[in-house]
Amino acid sequence: MTTNTRATFGSKIGVILATVGCAVGLGNIWRFPYMVGSNGGAAFLLIYVICILLLGLPVMITEFFIGRRSRRNAAGAFKVMAPGTKWSFIGYNGVLAAFLILGFYSVVAGWTLEYIMQAFSGSLSGKTAADFAVEFETFSSGIIRPIGWTIAFIALTHLIIISGVKSGIERASKVMMPVLFFILVALCIRSVTLPDATEGLKFLFHPDFEKITSSVVLSAMGQAFFSLSIGMGCLITYASYFGKETNLQTTALQVTLLDTLVAILAGIMIFPAVFSFHIAPTAGPELVFITLPNVFEQLPLGWLWSFIFFVLLALAALTSTISLHEVATAYVHEEYHMSRKKAAWFVSIGVLVLAVISSLSFGILKEYTIFGLTFFDALDYLTAKIMLPLGGMFICIYVGTRVDRKILKEELTNKSTIPFHFFNTYAFFMKYISPIAIGIIFLNELGIIKWIKGLL
Repeated sequence: MTTNTRATFGSKIGVILATVGCAVGLGNIWRFPYMVGSNGGAAFLLIYVICILLLGLPVMITEFFIGRRSRRNAAGAFKVMAPGTKWSFIGYNGVLAAFLILGFYSVVAGWTLEYIMQAFSGSLSGKTAADFAVEFETFSSGIIRPIGWTIAFIALTHLIIISGVKSGIERASKVMMPVLFFILVALCIRSVTLPDATEGLKFLFHPDFEKITSSVVLSAMGQAFFSLSIGMGCLITYASYFGKETNLQTTALQVTLLDTLVAILAGIMIFPAVFSFHIAPTAGPELVFITLPNVFEQLPLGWLWSFIFFVLLALAALTSTISLHEVATAYVHEEYHMSRKKAAWFVSIGVLVLAVISSLSFGILKEYTIFGLTFFDALDYLTAKIMLPLGGMFICIYVGTRVDRKILKEELTNKSTIPFHFFNTYAFFMKYISPIAIGIIFLNELGIIKWIKGLL
């Protein structure tokens, strides 16, 4: 595929909504509220926003630069930018990370479809917290139902991908993202009207600065990079579909702010509700498949609110699976000269194999572990704690030390047609601050910093 024939997004709003969809996912809906809840509430939120603006935003701009400058997939981008060098391993790392993430993310995404059906049919009504816990354990450890829903979600993702960039990804994003925001706002309004909801809002927005510790700062930095989908090739791939007139700086700022808004709205949706019913949010699947259904069950028309909530989760999951699938599909399509549809089938089948094993690791394959982790957890650990931080760090090192500043500035200013007032500051962050910060996140995620503290 040549630069001249490469697909592009058809409109400015399409660029924004597709890229926001790339960043927004289940991590915004459940991981962010849990991180806030376990790291001091508003104190964590304050540090998170600072990390997003000072660290996340510059790295996003950098990935946009690589994608549009090269006009290639995540791996091919570095073959164009740094031909004949080993820097292409960054791109391969991103493609593989996206593929592996999709292998377990699709399982959780499939669960949302099961719970949509249960909420719509009224099956969630009349149950206690213990009932929700038992039913989730029974469902997730099963074979037919969880795998069936996983296949359905992969198929839905596949259909959007084979439709192309404009007719598939962009068109779907223009529908899904507004609906997602509308549902999220509706759930927020319902949550803040509950009794004692102000306690939840106070926890979210009234910081206790004494709770700001090194651990909170490191957690906020990690969540900032996780939330923006940095290091997994999604932003590079999507930016390769940007037109030359796209303002990379403005687009990155808009995407960053909208992604952060979704995370904050998720906090507004969850904390007033759980505080109102004196239920603490928990980590992982328990929050969205056990805790929150229990909260909704105690509301008038609880089945309806549960249904709306799980539709929200499904939309958030779908926007992410689309972007992850596109990273791998674009790579296979361009590097192996396959048709887009054939490449998409190749990726979908591969993902399905990983997803089936991941799903079964909650049940019949639970005893088969890798370094003490189930297959599902091993994929999560490998990608989130190793591959993504390393990818983000080396992207910063590459652009900060190997890319000519004139080329960098030319691309980010659209050949000097738009200003970049803080270019020198941005370049300094790319060369020094961002790679060091991501390196610290990497060490923290692996537990090395905690180990060092223990030695001291």
